[in-house]
Amino acid sequence: MDKNLATKQLAELKEKLEKYGYHYYVLDTPIVPDQEYDRLLHELLEIEELYPDLVTDDSPSVRVGGAPLPHFTKVDHRNPMMSLGNAFNEQDLRDFDRRVRQFAGESPVTYICELKIDGLAVSLTYSDGKLVRGATRGDGTTGEDITSNLKTVSAVPLRLKTQVDLEVRGEAYMPKRSFEALNQAKKEAGEEPFANPRNAAAGSLRQLDPKIAAKRNLSLFVYSIGELKGKEIDSHYEGLSFLKESGFKVNQETTRCETIEEVINYTEKWIEKRHDLAYETDGIVIKVDSLDLQKEMGFTAKSPRWATAYKFPAEEVVTKLLDIELNIGRTGVVTPTAVLEPVAVAGTTVKRASLHNEDLIREKDVKLGDSVVVKKAGDIIPEVVNVLVDLRTGDEKDFHMPTHCPECNSELVRIEGEVALRCINPECPAQIREGLIHFVSRTAMNIDGLGEKVITQLFAHQLIGNVADLYTLNRDELLRLERMGEKSVDNLLQSIEASKTNSLERVLFGLGIRFIGSKAARTLAQQFQTIDLLKNVTKEDLIAVDEIGEKMADSIVSYFEKPEVHDLLEQLKQAGLNMVYTGPQPVALAAGSSDSAVAGKTVVLTGKLEQLSRDEAKEQLERLGCKVTGSVSKKTDLLIAGADAGSKRSKAEELNIEIWDEDRLMQELNQG
Repeated sequence: MDKNLATKQLAELKEKLEKYGYHYYVLDTPIVPDQEYDRLLHELLEIEELYPDLVTDDSPSVRVGGAPLPHFTKVDHRNPMMSLGNAFNEQDLRDFDRRVRQFAGESPVTYICELKIDGLAVSLTYSDGKLVRGATRGDGTTGEDITSNLKTVSAVPLRLKTQVDLEVRGEAYMPKRSFEALNQAKKEAGEEPFANPRNAAAGSLRQLDPKIAAKRNLSLFVYSIGELKGKEIDSHYEGLSFLKESGFKVNQETTRCETIEEVINYTEKWIEKRHDLAYETDGIVIKVDSLDLQKEMGFTAKSPRWATAYKFPAEEVVTKLLDIELNIGRTGVVTPTAVLEPVAVAGTTVKRASLHNEDLIREKDVKLGDSVVVKKAGDIIPEVVNVLVDLRTGDEKDFHMPTHCPECNSELVRIEGEVALRCINPECPAQIREGLIHFVSRTAMNIDGLGEKVITQLFAHQLIGNVADLYTLNRDELLRLERMGEKSVDNLLQSIEASKTNSLERVLFGLGIRFIGSKAARTLAQQFQTIDLLKNVTKEDLIAVDEIGEKMADSIVSYFEKPEVHDLLEQLKQAGLNMVYTGPQPVALAAGSSDSAVAGKTVVLTGKLEQLSRDEAKEQLERLGCKVTGSVSKKTDLLIAGADAGSKRSKAEELNIEIWDEDRLMQELNQG
């Protein structure tokens, strides 16, 4: 075959394959048998093999996957891919409607209801109608470039029917049939099956070898336009229609609702009907249809105000309770956990569930071997709801809580007024290990690379015995551990070193003083400024501090009286940890607060600021001695309103609260 004929034949094959693929994967209405599609694709691959220079980026051959990648590169989203707020019941939906109508005033409001697909959120970017990039959502601001893998998903158009510059968001998912086939193949190969289709989809699209992703039979629904050039769209529904016309797969169950009553009816219909779908869905997304109203409502720090996700009620299933394990937390509390026959609950395989405490086990009359009802609380944490007594066979056995700690064999005690049994041995290995896990956690010292598995490994190899040992870890010793390569060890040691500069409140919270959460730790650090001052204060000094009660004060005094704590603090100081508060100063200690016009005032920030971030503004205002809160009330003294300020400004005007624009704010901050 000469090259001219090959070029002509490739063009004809591509046109046919695109048409057949669109009908099969997007419209779900195949117009040719599978064998015919496979024959044409095989013919195209043969011609491309003869003439590699004729292969294009939008050829159907990319669906089979290209060469493996060395790694994924990071991608910054031009517009953040934000998460949604949640609604769990009818009242939550009515509250959402009320908030929307406060913005809309007398204008009519229409909602779009969409099934919330349980998969992996992705962004697709097209230039002149041609796919140029596909990325994961990541943290909403930065994702990973997975273009090669997304090209293997047949529902992703490689070339649109319209030549536009477009960024579109969607959910890549694994159909139930594909999931079952994949897990069956894994079992036959002696491999661990995926827990649910969501994990399978995410794992498939994050394979460095696109050929693996190509074999997983993924699909994709698009649900919104992130950016569109050269065309005006007035409503979300119009945007979905445009995407459908352009060649994307849009969920056919999407509907428009004129009232919140229609929205509620839609959610109720799908609570049961969802089980008949060919894919997993975990809720309903409700969006304001008008893009102008969406823009007016804007965003909170985490999510759009014009949309919410209704979560389906927790599924309840029946399974067998095989055993009860005991776990010792960092404060010594003994928590019983049910070991179950594996069962699928709300899309995941559950093998364990919480039993909370000994009293609950007695109250529910739980026995080993019982048939129990299990549900996910908020679709996150599995728990045992109740026992099916009528299904007992007589072979069930009573469970008795031990009298001694399963980790250190110390006698367990029940402190007066508490329901939990507790190990009070400070040398208990389980408590030490859990304390280490808490110390490095994100809300405490935030040491990247030191997750639960790594801490457990270091503790098991006796490389760490207390939190100070983290700062004396030896590179050579770490390299000898399993799954510890040079790069991961170097990154870990850098993270540990960086944590030394954390402000005092992170250290205080990380130490795990009983009753002292992150908020109380910050209050104490602000008030006393250094660890040396705090460790010598009296109970009376502590009670005098706002938000510190008697139980907290007793706990703090008791903690700092221990000789081993003094030794630990000295070790941390010798390691170079900062023991001084370096965060925003409270009103009483704020430098220059007496001269500032905002000193002592309660301030609310709203709208978009151009010259600094919301967090930067908050921190600088606190340094000038004011209290920054999140909502407008009669106690608010001042509202600072940036661009697109909404309901907070309206409420402030109603209450005759003073309002500053950003220029006035910057003037005050510069003076301060």
